Amino acid sequence: MENIHHPLFNWIPNNLVEKDNQVYFEWIYLGDLKYVEPFFDETILKCLSHEYNSKAFKIISTVENLIEWSEELISVELKSLVFHVSRCGSTMLSQSLATSSENIMISEAPIIDQILRSDLFSLGKKEVLIKAVLKLLGQKRFPEQQHLIIKLDAWHIFKAPYLRFVFPQIPFALLYRNPTEVLKSHQKKMGMHMVPNVLPANVFGISAKEMEEISFQQYGALVLEKYFQGFLDFYEEDKNVTILNYNEGMKQVVEQFLTFINANYSNNELDKMYDRLQKHSKNENADFTGDAFKEESLQIDFETLTILHDKLNNKFLEYSDR
Repeated sequence: MENIHHPLFNWIPNNLVEKDNQVYFEWIYLGDLKYVEPFFDETILKCLSHEYNSKAFKIISTVENLIEWSEELISVELKSLVFHVSRCGSTMLSQSLATSSENIMISEAPIIDQILRSDLFSLGKKEVLIKAVLKLLGQKRFPEQQHLIIKLDAWHIFKAPYLRFVFPQIPFALLYRNPTEVLKSHQKKMGMHMVPNVLPANVFGISAKEMEEISFQQYGALVLEKYFQGFLDFYEEDKNVTILNYNEGMKQVVEQFLTFINANYSNNELDKMYDRLQKHSKNENADFTGDAFKEESLQIDFETLTILHDKLNNKFLEYSDR
């Protein structure tokens, strides 16, 4: 069966709605758009002008509808889940991968986070839903598509053990960066997870006591500490994982990742991926000339971060020496 003949061809679930203890999924029509923008939400915004998405009503389904329908479409093979600490080259990695016509690159799709953080599903139901949603997002819409790669939100490292249970054979990648550079990037434009109380502190394993004693700037450092520790903990217990270091250069990051996921690409596809590294991660029309950070020091205690970063560097070197 070809997807093109299925009534759901080019339709994907893009939002989970919880109302009065009931759960529904909203759907959106992609048309011929590919996921090539830096973030999933940006692709969704481009879809809104399509006549199917411009009507006064939304297309919705039940949970069971979504699960059942996911079995009716042909999807490409899931090749990897990418975890990252934010501002560490993950957008550059995903944009590089998205240039290949053989890849379906999903970058931080909110619907995945909505399922993972929902309180209305059992772990068993979440497993079924995550697999169903990824099959629908990864439906084979173009003949050349072969590989599905998912870049998760930074805080999903704390869900890595559960996601390993869900996907026991899938390669996981961990991408990190020097903590000073990460936090200086957030100083320029702060991500929501680095602002206290935008996301619940317990998402990061931060206690109420820690919240009482911490400054605004130190909060971002604490979140990053939790990410680094989450990377270290998962790397220690899992064998099907690679550790990627932005500070070794993005070309090495991409090469190491492609080797790790064991996907074969033509030289033409590889050239497109490497060429994309010369452009800005969020603007393919602008050359990347390096990050520009303010010279003043951050008012942050880096002691714990430095220790954790050194440990990550040691793990990276161990992995590189295999």
